[in-house]
Amino acid sequence: MTDHCTPSAAGVQPLADPKPNTRPLAALWYQPVSLGLVALAASGALAFAYDAAAPAIAAAEARDVAASLAQVLPADFADNDLLADSVTIGGDGEPLKVYRARHGGRVVGVIYQVTGKGYAGPIQIVMGVDRDGRVLGVRVTRHTETPGLGDKIEAHRGPWVHRFAGKSLGDPTPARWAVKKDGGDFDQFAGATITPRAVVGAVKGGLERFAAQRAEMLGDDGAPARADSSRSAPGSPTDGAVIIATRTEKPE
Repeated sequence: MTDHCTPSAAGVQPLADPKPNTRPLAALWYQPVSLGLVALAASGALAFAYDAAAPAIAAAEARDVAASLAQVLPADFADNDLLADSVTIGGDGEPLKVYRARHGGRVVGVIYQVTGKGYAGPIQIVMGVDRDGRVLGVRVTRHTETPGLGDKIEAHRGPWVHRFAGKSLGDPTPARWAVKKDGGDFDQFAGATITPRAVVGAVKGGLERFAAQRAEMLGDDGAPARADSSRSAPGSPTDGAVIIATRTEKPE
């Protein structure tokens, strides 16, 4: 009796030998090349976008710098383009970029940045100084001090930073350039002494550098300032934005 479930030997066809598959080998060069072309196109697009945006970025940065400089000068104190009138000086310290404020062509003050070591990190400060070494204004432009404690160094949070205007190395005396907790003339904050101490020390250091490199900063004979009733006396310049990151400060 024939078993229908079992094919006869005559009905069985021999399997043919498979042909070698060369497709994976061909894809080995195609994939990296295509990825490279995509990356090249993306890089070109990013470069084009950056080049297109570069003028706007530069203009925004220039506006920010100009606003920072204007914050530390009394109204109508200078009549020149501060951004276009600067010099970098050397000396024993780090190179320092100094912006010259002019009135009627004569340098009447300078503006530069100093840095203090705060509780949570560096405190960047812009300060203006007149020809006689008196502070025209001080503004904190960047810090990471504690909100509610150390951030009182910001101009819009209180009058503390405005009180530097009119001060010099002779008023108060160098020994009194400290917070009251350290025997000086400047207030500290409740629960936060490190922050104001850092700012006072940085401003004092800025005045000391001006005294040491006055002629280089002013760029002329360094003669004392002439009386000029058309310029405002040191007062309270305009406020500006402050860049802040936060970190919790322990009460002291």
